[in-house]
Amino acid sequence: MSARGASQRSVLANGPVEDPAAAVRALGAEGQAAGRAVWRLAALLDAGFLAAAGWDPVTWVLAPPPGHRLIRRDCGRLDGPASQDVHAQRGAPPPVLGPGKCAVVACLRAGQARRGRHEPYCRVHATRWNAASQADPALDERQWRQIAEPLPVSGQVNLRGLAPLVVVEVLYGLQQRAAAQCTSYCRFLRRLAQELRQARVCSLADLPAQDEPVRRSLVNSLLAHLGRAFADPRTEITKDRWDLTVLGHHGWLTFTGISQGWLRESAKRWAAHDLPRRRGKQAGARLNEIVGAVARLSSALRASRADHGEDPAALGRADIETFLHRLAFLAADGQLSAYCRTKTCQDTGRVLAEIRALGLTRPGGPASGLAQDFTLTAGDVPAKPDPGEPGRDVPAEIMRQICGHLPELEHPVSSRETRIAVELLMDTGRRPAEICALGWDCLARAADGTPVLVYDNAKAHRLRRRLPISERTAALITEQKTTVRQRFPGTPPARLVLLPSRRLNPIGSRPITQDNLIGRHRIWLNTMGPLQRADDTEYDKSLITPYSYRHSYAQRHADAGIPIDVLRELMDHTSMDTTKRYYRVGEARRREAVDKVTAMQFDRHGNRIWRQATALLDCEHARYAIGEVAVPYGTCAEPSNVQAGGGACPIRFRCAGCDHFRTDVSHLPDLTGYLDDLLRTRERLQAAIEGVDEWARADATPSTEEISRVRRLISRIKGDLDQLPNAERAWIDQAVTVVRKHRAVSLGMPVIRAGRPATEDIA
Repeated sequence: MSARGASQRSVLANGPVEDPAAAVRALGAEGQAAGRAVWRLAALLDAGFLAAAGWDPVTWVLAPPPGHRLIRRDCGRLDGPASQDVHAQRGAPPPVLGPGKCAVVACLRAGQARRGRHEPYCRVHATRWNAASQADPALDERQWRQIAEPLPVSGQVNLRGLAPLVVVEVLYGLQQRAAAQCTSYCRFLRRLAQELRQARVCSLADLPAQDEPVRRSLVNSLLAHLGRAFADPRTEITKDRWDLTVLGHHGWLTFTGISQGWLRESAKRWAAHDLPRRRGKQAGARLNEIVGAVARLSSALRASRADHGEDPAALGRADIETFLHRLAFLAADGQLSAYCRTKTCQDTGRVLAEIRALGLTRPGGPASGLAQDFTLTAGDVPAKPDPGEPGRDVPAEIMRQICGHLPELEHPVSSRETRIAVELLMDTGRRPAEICALGWDCLARAADGTPVLVYDNAKAHRLRRRLPISERTAALITEQKTTVRQRFPGTPPARLVLLPSRRLNPIGSRPITQDNLIGRHRIWLNTMGPLQRADDTEYDKSLITPYSYRHSYAQRHADAGIPIDVLRELMDHTSMDTTKRYYRVGEARRREAVDKVTAMQFDRHGNRIWRQATALLDCEHARYAIGEVAVPYGTCAEPSNVQAGGGACPIRFRCAGCDHFRTDVSHLPDLTGYLDDLLRTRERLQAAIEGVDEWARADATPSTEEISRVRRLISRIKGDLDQLPNAERAWIDQAVTVVRKHRAVSLGMPVIRAGRPATEDIA
């Protein structure tokens, strides 16, 4: 006999019902159907799990051993109405079955013997019956025996007095919870058994709704596993509410918000076609968004048409326009965000287009007769609002303040795992979901011995990606690996995760969730004081999310001069266009940088021009953009040269000798390089003794005045920088990086313009 077959017999062959098969036959057709459900579900029970969980098929008592990590004992803690019976807390007496047993079905104690005759109840239940019968003389004693509670025993769950189907359902649900690494507790199971016994239900699904959150969560979990016991994808997709676990995903997908039968059936067939092509834990959430968009269309049709949109052949372009007007009204009224409005149009248009591609509008299909103009075109979709630059990456001065609060993240706001996750987000720039899912053995070494992070890019389905990291980050991971190994010494390393959850995770294989990380991160930010910008204004903390650190990672590397193709590899993007969106610096940030750099602007004599300026006016920004032309090592404001794009300089590009020349701190590296070139050129010409006429040598040799002028200009710029406080100097350095990276400099060097072809002259 198979293990499952043996477990089937062991569960039902003995217990309060002497002959379950005969009892089922005696119940008629309805009872026999319940009996078949008992045997069918019992066949799915694993004898190994039942034995390890301490299930006794004779007494119907579950007594998990103290070392069981998924069904936890009470450690002497009892609850319930019988907890006042102190003698019951001192361990269970030997179970008694047969003629001498207490008449209460759930009780395993012996009946009392008084004056040579046997009493039907044990001492405790005799006292309880006397009290109950005096309180209610009309109380049915036989019924009372069925629902009376047994004496609670620490570490045990008594399932006697429950219907056989309920017993098997509870055992199967516990088995599946254990397989999913979910912890169950004896005290909650005892209270559930008590409620089931009092309600006298035939199935767990018949139990009234629970008020207490923990018990409601337990019952919902058991019912979910029972619903999946015999679920089949072919039957699941015919329902109006799908359990996506049956279809290989997570969560639920609900179509009840779509009132029109043809539209609901079309949406279900579309979802059944689309779901197998999706990956990751967010697949169900994304489908719910799309179905929600179709539900908005359904609501608009129901409210605007006399037939409530039930006839697809009667619909047309006018109904689409009504739907679009409704969305516009909701957005204007503040009931719908601009982003949600755009996504609703996009998702609805996609579904309507694809149900046609799937042939659902043909004769015999659920949307038969649907007009071709009942669709959304590209022009119907509002432009997606530009999120702008703020909130994408976190400014460096804000990042420094946030990092100073990292120790507070571990206690009391959150846990060590949350703090490690946030540090890894900052250091590696990975997505929050990728950090949460890191395996225990995520640290490796390259051929040259440098550390790399091994992670899975689940979003793009690229697994075992390798990211170069610093030794500091590697040390952080190594320390966390040691902590996890000490916490779960008996779990194989292959099953461990780097950031294990603190709840319902007895073997360390369940990681913290992305939602939990986001929530804890938000609580942590809210507990901080104000975050101050460099100009002493407050930074809006609502702009900071765990994903912001990915943008900051990209911006940090882009500012360091990392080429975009290398940055694309670091970000693990397939398209450079995607990478550009992560570190694009907009006009607001450029303007701020120009303000800082222009405040350090000098003329050719080394005099500060904008010493008193703290910010440029709009007109000065316009002048900065179009009123000057880039020349070597600065800008030129001479009108004719500006009009000629830098190609009409009358002094042969000796900028240091012209009053129209301006430079600033961002050109300091260029000026230093130019001075070095002048000195090298002079030395080379002085060494060229033969073969060079004096007039040519004199004309080509840099003048002493030019060298002195450039050297003095460099000295003045450096001197002013040295006088600045360290913090302000750091701000200037950051601004210089931004300006230099976004500067499109035309060096303005002399060029020989191409002459017109001779054929044109002849013509």
